[in-house]
Amino acid sequence: MHPAELPAEIVERLRRRRGRLHLFDRLQGAQSALVVIDMQHSFVASGAPSAVATAREIVPNVNRLAAALRAAGGTVAWVQATYTRSGPGYWPLFFDHMVSRDLSAEILEGLTEGSPGHALWHELDVQPADLRVRKNRYSAFFPGACDLPELLRNRSIDTVLIAGTMTNVCCEASARDAMMDGFKTVVVSDANAARSDAEHTASLATLLQFFGDVRSTDEVVELLRK
Repeated sequence: MHPAELPAEIVERLRRRRGRLHLFDRLQGAQSALVVIDMQHSFVASGAPSAVATAREIVPNVNRLAAALRAAGGTVAWVQATYTRSGPGYWPLFFDHMVSRDLSAEILEGLTEGSPGHALWHELDVQPADLRVRKNRYSAFFPGACDLPELLRNRSIDTVLIAGTMTNVCCEASARDAMMDGFKTVVVSDANAARSDAEHTASLATLLQFFGDVRSTDEVVELLRK
């Protein structure tokens, strides 16, 4: 599991800037959604083309959060990265430039709908009433990339809790766009996973300063109980 502490300098700066560390003291369950990003076999399985080793460690916390949201009358949304070899589901700036040709082919194959790698990790507690959505960019809140924002607004959701992988890529991108789209945003520190402690911590520090709150699983569960 990644370390829980944020840099002391950042914490002190935030206390001076806003008079407190955290943005939200309460979470209204019925108006909140847990948004779980990319917890698919392509990201969680050992040796997969997009593997994030620590993603397996956060599964129990993701399941705890999902149970707490359901108990509080909230929504759980599972977001799956989904790409195609042509059309709007193809992302040439990533697949043609960001990785090598061989790795690009592996990633694309694993994140094509119907492939084993596209499936949600088998240890996740996915329930029939949960939302299941697809995205074709890093962010689940990027315009045109995913139906999630509209689905949440139709349920009168105004607060999103971000979990999943990777902290500093798809989770951070989703949190940034959610905040700028008007959703109160909470990133759950120990329910996110990156490829290194440094990347994880740096991402959380940026998000807490400018895009939302950062809380632990225990803190979120307690706020929902209130």
